[in-house]
Amino acid sequence: MRCVISVLGKDRTGIVAAVSTALADKGASIDDINQSLLQDMFSMTMLVRLDESVADFNEVQDALTKVGEDLGVQIVIQREDLFQFMYKI
Repeated sequence: MRCVISVLGKDRTGIVAAVSTALADKGASIDDINQSLLQDMFSMTMLVRLDESVADFNEVQDALTKVGEDLGVQIVIQREDLFQFMYKI
């Protein structure tokens, strides 16, 4: 299953590392990543492939929620098919 992950918050050291580590711990792989910094606001969007034999969507979501709380950033994960449907014109 492919998912879109969005991260937004005040920039600080270790955001990419913490999110990537949480994903790796759950058996997910990053297919694509884009990040930007606007003054002190960090934004990152990732396209990720989940291995549901290792961890399902809810387990990955829970892990990312914990990372977001620890870092003080907002992390949202959406299934790619729902993401595409929401933004279809």
